[in-house]
Amino acid sequence: MKYTCKVFYCLFLASMLAGCSRQNTEQTEQEGVNTVLPELTNEVTVMPLRYTTFDHELVSNGKVTAHEMADLYFRTSEVIARVWVKNGDYVRRGQKLAELDLFALQNRLEQARVALAGATLEMKDVLIGQGYDPDNFEAVPEDVLELAGVRSGYLNSKAQYAAAEAELKQATLVAPFDGVVANLFDKRGNMPQTGKPFCSIVGSGNMEVDFTVLENELMLVKVGDEVEVVPYAAAGKQYKGEVTAVNPLVDADGMVRVKARIAQGRGLFEGMNVRVGVKRGLQNQLVVPKSAVVIRQGKQVMFTHKDGKAMWNYVHPTLENMDEYVIMGENLEEGMEVIVSGNLNLAHEAPVRVIDSD
Repeated sequence: MKYTCKVFYCLFLASMLAGCSRQNTEQTEQEGVNTVLPELTNEVTVMPLRYTTFDHELVSNGKVTAHEMADLYFRTSEVIARVWVKNGDYVRRGQKLAELDLFALQNRLEQARVALAGATLEMKDVLIGQGYDPDNFEAVPEDVLELAGVRSGYLNSKAQYAAAEAELKQATLVAPFDGVVANLFDKRGNMPQTGKPFCSIVGSGNMEVDFTVLENELMLVKVGDEVEVVPYAAAGKQYKGEVTAVNPLVDADGMVRVKARIAQGRGLFEGMNVRVGVKRGLQNQLVVPKSAVVIRQGKQVMFTHKDGKAMWNYVHPTLENMDEYVIMGENLEEGMEVIVSGNLNLAHEAPVRVIDSD
C-alpha cells in the first residue's frame, strides 16, 4: 500500500512539472511573436504601381580598339637615315615619319631613267622602219606597238623605271591618317628589321570597344543602343558611345561579340581594359524600387497597402538595374499602392499607417 502511494505521488509531481514547463514554453513563444510582430501600427511609405519605361543596363568587360590602325613597313633594305618621331607623338596625315638612305635608290632610279630613254629611241627606230610616225604612239595599232616595245626593250625598261621610282618613294614613311605613333623601336643608322613593321599609327579619331554578352542577353542589345565605357585604369573617367555591330554568331561558351564606337576617345589606348554598360529603355514595364521587394519564407514578396493593412504578393523580378526591378506576379494591377519602406518586419495583413516619404 505504501509503495502504491509513492508511485502515485511521483506521477503527480511529474505531471505538475510538465504542466509548468509547457506553460513557460507557450509564454516564451508568445513573447517571441509579440517581439517579431508588435501590436504597434507600422509606418510605411507607398508609391503607385505603374507601367513605365525601365532603364535596363547590361554590364560587360571589353577592350578598346582603334577605328583606324596601320602598320608601316620599309620595302627596301637600306640604312635608316632619319627618324623624325617617337612613340606617343601625335602626327598628321602625310607627315614624314622616317627615311632611309636615298643615295643607292636615287642612283638606281637614274640608271633606270637612262635605260628607258635609250629603249625609247630604239622603239622609235623600229616604228620608223615599219612606216609609222615615231612621235605619235597613239596612231600606231596596239599589236604593232606592243611588238615594237618588246623588240626594243622599251616595255622592260619602262617597268624597271616604275619599280625604281616606287622604291624611292617607299623609302620615306608618311602617316596615312591623323594619329599617334606606336611600336617604334628601330634607330637611325640601323637596318630595318626584316618582315616587321617600322612603327604603327593608331588613329586619333573614333575609338571602338569590343565586348561580349551572354546568349540569353542578346535580345537586350541592338545597334544604336547607348553605352558607357569606364577604363579600369582611370575609373573616374567615363566615355559615351553607341553599339555599331552585333556579330551574328554564338561561340562555344555561349557568348556573342558586340562592337561599339566611342565618339570622343581621347585618353583611351589600343588594348585598354574597360567596363562597358549598355543602356536601353524598355517600354511598358511594371517597375518598382528594389526596397519594395523583401524575402519571406525563402520567396520574393512585395507588400501593397489596402484598407490600412499590408497585403503580400509573390513577385518575380525579371530584370534589374542599380535601383529598380521589373516585376511579374499574379493579381498585380496598375494603381496598387506598393509599400517601398517600413516593410522589413511586415506580415500579411499587418496594420500599417501611410506617411509622407519626406
